[in-house]
Amino acid sequence: MIVTPLDSAQLDSKQQYEFYHRMVDFTVKELIVKMQQQQLCSEQELVFFKQYCDLLLYSIEAMRVKYMYDDEDNMKIDLTDSGFPNYLEFRYLFNDLALREEYLNRLTSVETLQDEFLDTLMRKKEPIKKSKLFQAASIVYYTNVKQQFIFNRFVQGKILKSPNPEIAEYMTSWSFYDVSHNRPFICFMYFNYDGRDPNKDKTEIYQAIKQSADREMNLDAMAYALDRKLPDVMPKYVKRIDLGPLHNVFAKDENDITHTILDAIAKKDIPLESYAFSLKIDELKSTSEFKEGSFFSKQIFQKWGQIIKQKYVLAPHRVIQLLYNKTPEVIDKLAKPPIQVSDL
Repeated sequence: MIVTPLDSAQLDSKQQYEFYHRMVDFTVKELIVKMQQQQLCSEQELVFFKQYCDLLLYSIEAMRVKYMYDDEDNMKIDLTDSGFPNYLEFRYLFNDLALREEYLNRLTSVETLQDEFLDTLMRKKEPIKKSKLFQAASIVYYTNVKQQFIFNRFVQGKILKSPNPEIAEYMTSWSFYDVSHNRPFICFMYFNYDGRDPNKDKTEIYQAIKQSADREMNLDAMAYALDRKLPDVMPKYVKRIDLGPLHNVFAKDENDITHTILDAIAKKDIPLESYAFSLKIDELKSTSEFKEGSFFSKQIFQKWGQIIKQKYVLAPHRVIQLLYNKTPEVIDKLAKPPIQVSDL
């Protein structure tokens, strides 16, 4: 993996971070709404999709509070084909919160800090010092942020009865944050099970998914690895959603959409807060089965069809017009015309 300084870049000011956080929160929420309106996911998939996005937004909000008044350190963002925080930020959060009680015991008490704030504001008529505001933000962070809700590098969903029995009998989902792209991915697998209840073997199933499907790779390679590692699981349909990149004023990559937006912002053709959100959905279905192995240890494998790759772009009206004018070749490759979202 080649890492560049732009994979973990810092923004220039707290005001820029405030703007960045507002943009990520707004665009991901817009994405959730449009996923439902455009029916890019089934009803059950959408429930899981929203839960994973909520974990992502919760984690990024926790980062905002953590770094709000910290002059010595800032959140690192990947400005190349991502627009999301560097994956290490999520790990720092998770490890940080493991020592929550230790940090809380070291912090100034809420009552003491409140008295100091009131004395400074009411009696001295002075603004609160940044160091004191950082102490207050730290109390909020360590008191309210829960470690179990942090978007980890790999998040496993439950095994449920499939809402589409014509595809397969069961379904499960998982999400991962790819360390080479610094982007979140959300996956679904529909499968049959050669046994009574897959939940009784869920530890083995979850372990195989974590080992074989926790990073971006060819979907057929991922599906085959799961099929091979789990003899009793027969995957029938696998779907992977790649969230991003988020094209915005902070991005510094060679992506055609990013370049077009940055160029138009520089010329003041579109406002500074203009953005576009790319989305990729890959799908793979089993067409038949075949057996492999010796007479005494045969295993059933899936014969996979062609990977269906679909690209989407979500953007406000003016950005969509811009893309039609400047990058028609990009628009032509999309699964459907650009999906309109609200202005920030």
